[in-house]
Amino acid sequence: MTEKKKITLKDIARELGISISTASRALKEHPDIADDTIKTVKAFAEKHHYVPNILAVNFRKSRTYNLGLIVPELVHHFFSTVISGAIDTAKKHGYNILVSQSNDILSDETVACRTMLASSVDGLLISISNETLEAAHLTNFIEEGKPVVQFDKITDHIQSPKVIVDDFEGAYQAVKHLIEQGYKKIAHLRGRREVKNSNERARGYQQALIDHNMETSENWIKDCMAINEEEGYNFCKELLSGDNPPDAIFCITDLVAFGVLKYLKEEKIAVPHQIGVIGFSNWKLAEIVSPGLSSVDQHGYEMGEIATLKLIELIKNNELDNQEVIELKTNLIIRESTANKIEKPLTIG
Repeated sequence: MTEKKKITLKDIARELGISISTASRALKEHPDIADDTIKTVKAFAEKHHYVPNILAVNFRKSRTYNLGLIVPELVHHFFSTVISGAIDTAKKHGYNILVSQSNDILSDETVACRTMLASSVDGLLISISNETLEAAHLTNFIEEGKPVVQFDKITDHIQSPKVIVDDFEGAYQAVKHLIEQGYKKIAHLRGRREVKNSNERARGYQQALIDHNMETSENWIKDCMAINEEEGYNFCKELLSGDNPPDAIFCITDLVAFGVLKYLKEEKIAVPHQIGVIGFSNWKLAEIVSPGLSSVDQHGYEMGEIATLKLIELIKNNELDNQEVIELKTNLIIRESTANKIEKPLTIG
């Protein structure tokens, strides 16, 4: 490595293949760190003239009782329930929450992280953007002694606790329900392939079809990038215009499913009799639309509670090495959009 700039804990950790928190504790001769590791880290630090960031050390000794919270969207039912759970929990424990949104854009997420660090938050709660494929902006928190807890959309590029739902099982149960209702050709409007929770939902969809010996087709799987109503509308139109149209659609989120329902209503295609539709997230609107949308409930409020409690625990214990994964169960909420199928020809236009 070059000596052009002063090395940081991040540099030491990267060069030695260890976590930032392990490097930090080795320099402090923490009893949980092996003697060989302590010797190696201290020798490397001395060789490369490592100087601790005194300002950061001083910051770690004091608390602001402010927590950062970054979500992809604020005007979003699931994330709004997570925020409510986080704020209510933080308030009970004497903390405030500073909220920001990334707009599902990596550059906006990076700026939000810088702002949170500049605001001296004691720790960070984050659901990463769809564009986040690396985590340098998140490891900056660890380097400054500020713990990070991820929830919902997560990355394995940073060692931190994660609070998620069982996306695989939620999707599996949704598709199994469609099969039990008599649907035989089930399509999936999936999320981005680089996003972990969308991959888990796609895996659950595929496994349910395999386990029940159902017909499968790559033409029935469409990749949503924006994850919005417009994509649901357009992909539904595309699917039903094909030579072998599906008779049910499992959607990555309720928002995509609302677009599907919109197209079906315009084309006067009967739901659920000619085609079944099921979403994921259980937005409030799912019980208001007609027909009511069956969906998988992610329990956003509970996720916000648990993630915040975990972050406060890490702050109190000065703990940075925790990699616990807390997985919440989902619930299938059955409404009119997946009632028993009846045999009726599907005609469009």
